[in-house]
Amino acid sequence: MAKIHADPFANATKQLNDACDILGIKDKGLREYLAMPNKMMRVKIPVRMDNGQIRIFTGFRCQHNNDRGPYKGGIRYFDPEGGVEYMEREVMALSAWMTWKTSLAGVPLGGAKGAIYFNPKKEKFSRIEMSRITRRFTFMISEIIGPQKDIPAPDVYTTGKEMTQIMDTWGKLHGVTQQPAVVTGKPIPMGGSLARNVATGLGTAYCVREAAQYIGLPLKGAKVILQGFGNASTFSGEYLEKMGCIIIGASDSKGDIIKTSGMKMKDLEKWKRKKGTVVGFPGSTKVTTEKLLTTKCDILIPAALENQIDANIAKKIQCKIIGEAANGPTLPEADPILFKKKIIVIPDILANSGGVTISYYEWVQNNLGQYWGFVHVAKLMEDHIVRGYHDAAALATKKKIDMRRACMAIAVKRVVEAFELRGIWP
Repeated sequence: MAKIHADPFANATKQLNDACDILGIKDKGLREYLAMPNKMMRVKIPVRMDNGQIRIFTGFRCQHNNDRGPYKGGIRYFDPEGGVEYMEREVMALSAWMTWKTSLAGVPLGGAKGAIYFNPKKEKFSRIEMSRITRRFTFMISEIIGPQKDIPAPDVYTTGKEMTQIMDTWGKLHGVTQQPAVVTGKPIPMGGSLARNVATGLGTAYCVREAAQYIGLPLKGAKVILQGFGNASTFSGEYLEKMGCIIIGASDSKGDIIKTSGMKMKDLEKWKRKKGTVVGFPGSTKVTTEKLLTTKCDILIPAALENQIDANIAKKIQCKIIGEAANGPTLPEADPILFKKKIIVIPDILANSGGVTISYYEWVQNNLGQYWGFVHVAKLMEDHIVRGYHDAAALATKKKIDMRRACMAIAVKRVVEAFELRGIWP
Protein backbone atom coordinates (compact mmCIF):
# COMPACT_ATOMS: atom_id res chain seq x y z
CA MET A 1 0.00 0.00 0.00
CA ALA A 2 1.04 3.66 -0.29
CA LYS A 3 3.72 5.08 1.97
CA ILE A 4 1.68 6.60 4.73
CA HIS A 5 4.63 8.50 6.17
CA ALA A 6 6.13 9.72 2.88
CA ASP A 7 7.15 13.34 3.37
CA PRO A 8 4.44 15.40 1.61
CA PHE A 9 6.57 18.56 1.57
CA ALA A 10 9.36 16.66 -0.19
CA ASN A 11 6.77 15.53 -2.74
CA ALA A 12 5.56 19.10 -3.24
CA THR A 13 9.13 20.34 -3.64
CA LYS A 14 9.90 17.58 -6.17
CA GLN A 15 6.88 18.71 -8.23
CA LEU A 16 8.10 22.33 -8.04
CA ASN A 17 11.60 21.39 -9.21
CA ASP A 18 10.16 19.42 -12.12
CA ALA A 19 8.25 22.57 -13.14
CA CYS A 20 11.38 24.69 -12.79
CA ASP A 21 13.23 22.26 -15.07
CA ILE A 22 10.52 22.65 -17.72
CA LEU A 23 10.64 26.45 -17.39
CA GLY A 24 14.44 26.54 -17.47
CA ILE A 25 14.70 28.12 -14.01
CA LYS A 26 18.29 27.40 -12.91
CA ASP A 27 18.64 30.03 -10.17
CA LYS A 28 18.97 28.00 -6.94
CA GLY A 29 17.90 30.96 -4.81
CA LEU A 30 14.72 31.46 -6.83
CA ARG A 31 13.91 27.77 -6.51
CA GLU A 32 14.35 27.94 -2.74
CA TYR A 33 12.19 31.06 -2.62
CA LEU A 34 9.41 29.27 -4.51
CA ALA A 35 9.67 26.13 -2.35
CA MET A 36 9.87 27.46 1.20
CA PRO A 37 6.92 29.01 3.03
CA ASN A 38 7.04 32.70 3.87
CA LYS A 39 5.89 31.94 7.41
CA MET A 40 5.18 28.82 9.47
CA MET A 41 3.34 29.37 12.76
CA ARG A 42 3.08 26.54 15.28
CA VAL A 43 0.95 27.31 18.33
CA LYS A 44 -0.14 25.62 21.53
CA ILE A 45 -3.87 25.79 22.14
CA PRO A 46 -4.83 25.47 25.83
CA VAL A 47 -8.50 24.58 26.25
CA ARG A 48 -10.47 23.92 29.42
CA MET A 49 -12.55 20.83 28.74
CA ASP A 50 -16.01 20.12 30.13
CA ASN A 51 -14.51 17.99 32.92
CA GLY A 52 -12.58 21.02 34.18
CA GLN A 53 -9.18 19.73 33.00
CA ILE A 54 -6.90 21.76 30.72
CA ARG A 55 -5.87 20.05 27.51
CA ILE A 56 -3.18 21.31 25.15
CA PHE A 57 -3.68 20.99 21.39
CA THR A 58 -1.11 21.82 18.70
CA GLY A 59 -2.12 24.05 15.82
CA PHE A 60 -0.47 25.32 12.63
CA ARG A 61 -0.89 28.09 10.08
CA CYS A 62 1.50 28.04 7.16
CA GLN A 63 1.63 30.99 4.75
CA HIS A 64 3.47 29.83 1.67
CA ASN A 65 3.36 32.66 -0.89
CA ASN A 66 1.40 35.89 -1.39
CA ASP A 67 3.03 37.36 -4.48
CA ARG A 68 -0.25 37.12 -6.42
CA GLY A 69 -2.61 38.14 -3.61
CA PRO A 70 -3.66 37.42 0.01
CA TYR A 71 -2.91 33.98 1.41
CA LYS A 72 -5.76 31.50 0.99
CA GLY A 73 -6.26 28.01 2.36
CA GLY A 74 -8.27 25.67 4.53
CA ILE A 75 -8.04 24.65 8.17
CA ARG A 76 -8.29 20.94 8.96
CA TYR A 77 -8.93 19.12 12.23
CA PHE A 78 -7.12 15.81 11.82
CA ASP A 79 -4.53 13.43 13.27
CA PRO A 80 -2.39 11.91 10.50
CA GLU A 81 -0.65 8.67 11.37
CA GLY A 82 2.75 10.31 11.22
CA GLY A 83 1.89 12.45 14.25
CA VAL A 84 2.34 16.15 14.94
CA GLU A 85 5.70 16.40 13.17
CA TYR A 86 4.23 14.80 10.04
CA MET A 87 1.29 17.22 10.19
CA GLU A 88 3.70 20.15 10.18
CA ARG A 89 5.25 18.92 6.91
CA GLU A 90 1.78 18.14 5.57
CA VAL A 91 0.58 21.68 6.22
CA MET A 92 3.67 23.08 4.51
CA ALA A 93 2.98 20.94 1.45
CA LEU A 94 -0.71 21.79 1.35
CA SER A 95 0.05 25.50 1.57
CA ALA A 96 2.43 25.19 -1.39
CA TRP A 97 -0.15 23.28 -3.43
CA MET A 98 -2.61 26.05 -2.62
CA THR A 99 -0.22 28.62 -4.10
CA TRP A 100 -0.05 26.66 -7.35
CA LYS A 101 -3.78 25.97 -7.32
CA THR A 102 -4.82 29.62 -7.05
CA SER A 103 -2.26 30.55 -9.69
CA LEU A 104 -3.44 27.89 -12.13
CA ALA A 105 -7.09 28.79 -11.49
CA GLY A 106 -6.29 32.37 -12.43
CA VAL A 107 -7.55 33.93 -9.19
CA PRO A 108 -5.49 36.70 -7.49
CA LEU A 109 -4.70 34.85 -4.27
CA GLY A 110 -1.74 33.08 -2.68
CA GLY A 111 -1.42 29.85 -0.75
CA ALA A 112 -1.79 28.94 2.93
CA LYS A 113 -3.00 26.06 5.11
CA GLY A 114 -3.90 25.51 8.73
CA ALA A 115 -4.54 22.57 11.04
CA ILE A 116 -5.14 21.45 14.59
CA TYR A 117 -3.86 18.03 15.58
CA PHE A 118 -6.96 16.26 16.87
CA ASN A 119 -9.70 14.16 15.36
CA PRO A 120 -13.31 15.00 16.24
CA LYS A 121 -14.42 11.82 14.43
CA LYS A 122 -12.42 9.57 16.74
CA GLU A 123 -12.97 11.35 20.05
CA LYS A 124 -16.26 12.71 21.29
CA PHE A 125 -16.12 16.45 21.92
CA SER A 126 -19.07 18.50 23.09
CA ARG A 127 -20.35 21.41 21.05
CA ILE A 128 -18.89 23.80 23.65
CA GLU A 129 -15.48 22.09 23.61
CA MET A 130 -15.35 22.30 19.81
CA SER A 131 -16.19 25.99 19.98
CA ARG A 132 -13.46 26.62 22.58
CA ILE A 133 -10.86 24.82 20.44
CA THR A 134 -11.81 26.78 17.32
CA ARG A 135 -12.01 30.15 19.02
CA ARG A 136 -8.76 29.71 20.98
CA PHE A 137 -6.95 28.70 17.78
CA THR A 138 -8.38 31.78 16.06
CA PHE A 139 -7.11 33.93 18.90
CA MET A 140 -3.63 32.42 18.51
CA ILE A 141 -3.43 33.14 14.75
CA SER A 142 -5.59 36.29 14.70
CA GLU A 143 -2.69 38.64 14.00
CA ILE A 144 -1.76 36.96 10.74
CA ILE A 145 -5.23 36.38 9.21
CA GLY A 146 -7.62 38.97 7.81
CA PRO A 147 -9.55 39.89 4.64
CA GLN A 148 -6.48 41.37 2.91
CA LYS A 149 -3.90 39.14 4.66
CA ASP A 150 -4.91 35.49 4.89
CA ILE A 151 -8.38 34.04 4.33
CA PRO A 152 -9.06 30.59 5.88
CA ALA A 153 -11.69 28.11 4.66
CA PRO A 154 -13.05 24.68 5.67
CA ASP A 155 -11.06 21.52 5.09
CA VAL A 156 -10.99 18.01 6.60
CA TYR A 157 -13.55 17.82 9.46
CA THR A 158 -14.26 21.55 9.50
CA THR A 159 -17.44 23.17 8.22
CA GLY A 160 -19.23 26.47 7.83
CA LYS A 161 -19.90 26.41 11.57
CA GLU A 162 -16.20 26.61 12.39
CA MET A 163 -15.75 29.34 9.78
CA THR A 164 -18.55 31.36 11.40
CA GLN A 165 -16.84 31.02 14.80
CA ILE A 166 -13.50 32.10 13.30
CA MET A 167 -15.19 35.11 11.66
CA ASP A 168 -16.98 36.05 14.88
CA THR A 169 -13.85 35.67 17.05
CA TRP A 170 -11.67 37.64 14.65
CA GLY A 171 -14.31 40.37 14.43
CA LYS A 172 -14.56 40.74 18.20
CA LEU A 173 -10.76 40.86 18.55
CA HIS A 174 -10.54 43.58 15.88
CA GLY A 175 -13.60 45.56 16.95
CA VAL A 176 -15.45 44.79 13.73
CA THR A 177 -19.17 44.08 13.83
CA GLN A 178 -19.37 42.37 10.46
CA GLN A 179 -16.44 41.31 8.29
CA PRO A 180 -17.46 38.17 6.39
CA ALA A 181 -14.46 38.40 4.03
CA VAL A 182 -12.09 37.12 6.73
CA VAL A 183 -13.08 33.51 5.89
CA THR A 184 -14.84 31.66 3.08
CA GLY A 185 -16.96 28.53 3.09
CA LYS A 186 -19.46 30.20 5.39
CA PRO A 187 -23.16 29.30 5.64
CA ILE A 188 -25.36 31.39 3.33
CA PRO A 189 -26.88 33.47 6.20
CA MET A 190 -23.34 34.41 7.26
CA GLY A 191 -22.31 35.74 3.85
CA GLY A 192 -21.50 32.46 2.13
CA SER A 193 -21.76 31.99 -1.62
CA LEU A 194 -24.24 29.85 -3.47
CA ALA A 195 -22.54 26.90 -5.23
CA ARG A 196 -19.70 26.86 -2.66
CA ASN A 197 -20.90 23.61 -1.06
CA VAL A 198 -20.74 21.73 -4.38
CA ALA A 199 -17.75 23.59 -5.83
CA THR A 200 -14.92 21.07 -5.39
CA GLY A 201 -16.90 18.10 -6.68
CA LEU A 202 -18.50 20.07 -9.51
CA GLY A 203 -15.11 21.40 -10.58
CA THR A 204 -13.70 17.85 -10.61
CA ALA A 205 -16.63 16.73 -12.76
CA TYR A 206 -16.01 19.59 -15.21
CA CYS A 207 -12.34 18.55 -15.48
CA VAL A 208 -13.27 14.91 -16.10
CA ARG A 209 -15.76 16.02 -18.77
CA GLU A 210 -13.04 17.99 -20.58
CA ALA A 211 -10.56 15.11 -20.34
CA ALA A 212 -13.15 12.63 -21.61
CA GLN A 213 -13.86 14.84 -24.62
CA TYR A 214 -10.10 15.14 -25.23
CA ILE A 215 -9.61 11.35 -25.46
CA GLY A 216 -13.00 10.59 -27.03
CA LEU A 217 -14.43 8.74 -24.02
CA PRO A 218 -18.26 8.86 -23.95
CA LEU A 219 -19.42 9.65 -20.43
CA LYS A 220 -22.68 7.80 -20.93
CA GLY A 221 -22.04 4.44 -19.30
CA ALA A 222 -18.50 5.33 -18.19
CA LYS A 223 -17.62 3.49 -14.96
CA VAL A 224 -16.46 5.57 -12.00
CA ILE A 225 -14.76 4.66 -8.71
CA LEU A 226 -14.86 7.15 -5.84
CA GLN A 227 -12.23 6.85 -3.14
CA GLY A 228 -13.55 8.70 -0.12
CA PHE A 229 -17.12 9.75 0.50
CA GLY A 230 -16.88 13.29 1.78
CA ASN A 231 -18.01 16.52 0.16
CA ALA A 232 -15.67 16.43 -2.84
CA SER A 233 -16.32 12.79 -3.62
CA THR A 234 -20.09 12.81 -3.27
CA PHE A 235 -20.61 15.88 -5.43
CA SER A 236 -18.10 14.56 -8.00
CA GLY A 237 -20.16 11.39 -8.09
CA GLU A 238 -23.49 13.21 -8.29
CA TYR A 239 -22.45 15.44 -11.19
CA LEU A 240 -20.67 12.67 -13.10
CA GLU A 241 -23.79 10.55 -12.68
CA LYS A 242 -25.85 13.39 -14.17
CA MET A 243 -23.43 13.37 -17.12
CA GLY A 244 -24.25 9.68 -17.67
CA CYS A 245 -21.56 7.90 -15.64
CA ILE A 246 -22.13 4.80 -13.49
CA ILE A 247 -20.64 4.59 -9.98
CA ILE A 248 -19.19 1.11 -9.38
CA GLY A 249 -16.96 1.72 -6.34
CA ALA A 250 -16.83 3.85 -3.22
CA SER A 251 -15.07 4.06 0.11
CA ASP A 252 -14.93 5.90 3.42
CA SER A 253 -12.89 5.63 6.61
CA LYS A 254 -14.69 2.35 7.51
CA GLY A 255 -13.85 0.51 4.28
CA ASP A 256 -14.09 0.11 0.52
CA ILE A 257 -16.79 -1.44 -1.67
CA ILE A 258 -17.27 -2.49 -5.30
CA LYS A 259 -20.51 -3.21 -7.15
CA THR A 260 -19.73 -3.67 -10.84
CA SER A 261 -23.40 -3.43 -11.87
CA GLY A 262 -23.48 0.12 -10.51
CA MET A 263 -24.86 2.09 -7.55
CA LYS A 264 -27.06 5.17 -7.56
CA MET A 265 -25.55 8.10 -5.66
CA LYS A 266 -28.82 8.91 -3.88
CA ASP A 267 -29.02 5.30 -2.62
CA LEU A 268 -25.37 5.31 -1.52
CA GLU A 269 -25.81 8.59 0.32
CA LYS A 270 -28.98 7.35 2.00
CA TRP A 271 -27.18 4.18 3.13
CA LYS A 272 -24.23 6.22 4.43
CA ARG A 273 -26.57 8.48 6.45
CA LYS A 274 -28.37 5.47 7.89
CA LYS A 275 -25.39 3.19 8.62
CA GLY A 276 -22.56 5.71 9.01
CA THR A 277 -20.56 4.00 6.26
CA VAL A 278 -20.84 2.88 2.65
CA VAL A 279 -19.72 -0.62 3.71
CA GLY A 280 -22.51 -3.16 3.50
CA PHE A 281 -24.37 -1.39 0.71
CA PRO A 282 -26.78 -3.96 -0.77
CA GLY A 283 -25.19 -6.06 -3.50
CA SER A 284 -21.69 -4.65 -2.93
CA THR A 285 -18.50 -6.52 -2.04
CA LYS A 286 -16.11 -5.21 0.59
CA VAL A 287 -12.58 -4.98 -0.80
CA THR A 288 -9.16 -3.67 0.20
CA THR A 289 -8.14 -0.11 -0.64
CA GLU A 290 -5.65 -1.49 -3.17
CA LYS A 291 -8.39 -3.50 -4.86
CA LEU A 292 -10.66 -0.45 -4.99
CA LEU A 293 -7.98 1.68 -6.64
CA THR A 294 -6.98 -1.01 -9.13
CA THR A 295 -10.41 -2.34 -10.17
CA LYS A 296 -11.01 -1.82 -13.89
CA CYS A 297 -12.98 1.37 -14.56
CA ASP A 298 -12.95 4.40 -16.83
CA ILE A 299 -12.61 7.17 -14.24
CA LEU A 300 -10.93 7.03 -10.83
CA ILE A 301 -11.59 9.85 -8.37
CA PRO A 302 -9.15 9.72 -5.41
CA ALA A 303 -10.95 12.02 -2.97
CA ALA A 304 -9.61 10.84 0.38
CA LEU A 305 -6.17 11.84 1.70
CA GLU A 306 -2.68 12.26 0.28
CA ASN A 307 -0.18 9.50 -0.59
CA GLN A 308 -2.73 6.94 -1.84
CA ILE A 309 -1.25 6.02 -5.23
CA ASP A 310 2.35 4.80 -5.07
CA ALA A 311 4.39 3.04 -7.75
CA ASN A 312 2.95 -0.37 -6.88
CA ILE A 313 -0.65 0.85 -7.14
CA ALA A 314 0.13 2.81 -10.31
CA LYS A 315 1.37 -0.33 -12.07
CA LYS A 316 -1.97 -2.04 -11.35
CA ILE A 317 -4.40 0.82 -12.01
CA GLN A 318 -6.83 0.10 -14.86
CA CYS A 319 -8.56 3.35 -15.76
CA LYS A 320 -8.39 6.02 -18.45
CA ILE A 321 -8.74 9.19 -16.34
CA ILE A 322 -7.74 10.02 -12.77
CA GLY A 323 -9.33 13.15 -11.32
CA GLU A 324 -7.56 14.11 -8.10
CA ALA A 325 -10.34 15.54 -5.95
CA ALA A 326 -8.07 15.07 -2.89
CA ASN A 327 -4.86 17.00 -2.27
CA GLY A 328 -1.68 15.09 -3.10
CA PRO A 329 -3.15 11.58 -3.55
CA THR A 330 -0.45 10.52 -6.03
CA LEU A 331 3.19 10.13 -5.07
CA PRO A 332 5.80 11.50 -7.53
CA GLU A 333 7.10 7.97 -8.12
CA ALA A 334 3.71 7.02 -9.62
CA ASP A 335 3.44 9.84 -12.17
CA PRO A 336 5.87 8.48 -14.81
CA ILE A 337 4.24 5.05 -14.58
CA LEU A 338 0.76 6.46 -15.15
CA PHE A 339 2.04 8.68 -17.98
CA LYS A 340 3.65 5.70 -19.72
CA LYS A 341 0.32 3.85 -19.43
CA LYS A 342 -1.33 6.86 -21.16
CA ILE A 343 -3.65 7.45 -18.22
CA ILE A 344 -4.67 11.11 -18.04
CA VAL A 345 -4.04 12.38 -14.51
CA ILE A 346 -5.89 15.62 -13.80
CA PRO A 347 -3.75 16.87 -10.91
CA ASP A 348 -5.19 18.14 -7.66
CA ILE A 349 -4.21 21.76 -8.32
CA LEU A 350 -6.59 21.69 -11.28
CA ALA A 351 -9.12 18.96 -10.49
CA ASN A 352 -10.14 20.30 -7.08
CA SER A 353 -9.63 24.01 -7.78
CA GLY A 354 -13.39 24.61 -8.03
CA GLY A 355 -13.48 25.07 -4.27
CA VAL A 356 -10.90 27.83 -4.13
CA THR A 357 -12.32 29.47 -7.26
CA ILE A 358 -15.75 29.87 -5.70
CA SER A 359 -14.09 30.80 -2.41
CA TYR A 360 -12.51 33.66 -4.33
CA TYR A 361 -15.91 34.73 -5.62
CA GLU A 362 -17.37 34.45 -2.11
CA TRP A 363 -14.61 36.79 -0.93
CA VAL A 364 -15.35 39.17 -3.82
CA GLN A 365 -19.07 39.19 -2.96
CA ASN A 366 -18.25 39.84 0.73
CA ASN A 367 -16.04 42.79 -0.18
CA LEU A 368 -18.67 44.19 -2.56
CA GLY A 369 -21.61 43.53 -0.25
CA GLN A 370 -23.40 42.14 -3.31
CA TYR A 371 -24.52 38.52 -3.74
CA TRP A 372 -25.08 36.44 -6.88
CA GLY A 373 -27.20 33.44 -7.87
CA PHE A 374 -26.07 29.80 -8.09
CA VAL A 375 -25.99 29.63 -11.89
CA HIS A 376 -23.91 32.81 -12.20
CA VAL A 377 -21.32 31.66 -9.65
CA ALA A 378 -21.12 28.12 -11.05
CA LYS A 379 -20.60 29.49 -14.57
CA LEU A 380 -17.76 31.75 -13.39
CA MET A 381 -16.12 28.71 -11.84
CA GLU A 382 -16.66 26.56 -14.94
CA ASP A 383 -14.94 29.20 -17.08
CA HIS A 384 -11.85 29.10 -14.85
CA ILE A 385 -11.77 25.28 -14.79
CA VAL A 386 -12.23 24.82 -18.54
CA ARG A 387 -9.63 27.48 -19.37
CA GLY A 388 -7.18 25.94 -16.90
CA TYR A 389 -7.67 22.45 -18.32
CA HIS A 390 -7.16 23.48 -21.93
CA ASP A 391 -4.12 25.65 -21.10
CA ALA A 392 -2.52 22.66 -19.36
CA ALA A 393 -3.52 20.14 -22.04
CA ALA A 394 -2.03 22.37 -24.74
CA LEU A 395 1.29 22.69 -22.89
CA ALA A 396 1.35 18.96 -22.08
CA THR A 397 0.89 18.13 -25.78
CA LYS A 398 3.46 20.70 -26.90
CA LYS A 399 6.14 19.60 -24.42
CA LYS A 400 5.16 15.89 -24.41
CA ILE A 401 4.83 15.93 -20.64
CA ASP A 402 2.15 14.79 -18.21
CA MET A 403 -0.65 17.05 -17.02
CA ARG A 404 0.79 17.52 -13.54
CA ARG A 405 4.03 18.98 -14.83
CA ALA A 406 2.13 21.09 -17.34
CA CYS A 407 -0.18 22.47 -14.64
CA MET A 408 2.73 23.12 -12.29
CA ALA A 409 4.74 24.85 -15.02
CA ILE A 410 1.86 27.22 -15.80
CA ALA A 411 1.23 27.95 -12.11
CA VAL A 412 4.90 28.47 -11.22
CA LYS A 413 5.47 30.73 -14.22
CA ARG A 414 2.65 33.04 -13.08
CA VAL A 415 4.02 33.25 -9.54
CA VAL A 416 7.53 33.97 -10.86
CA GLU A 417 6.12 36.76 -13.04
CA ALA A 418 4.43 38.32 -9.98
CA PHE A 419 7.61 37.95 -7.91
CA GLU A 420 9.72 39.63 -10.59
CA LEU A 421 7.25 42.48 -10.97
CA ARG A 422 7.26 43.10 -7.21
CA GLY A 423 10.99 42.66 -6.73
CA ILE A 424 12.62 42.25 -3.31
CA TRP A 425 12.15 45.06 -0.80
CA PRO A 426 13.66 46.19 1.49
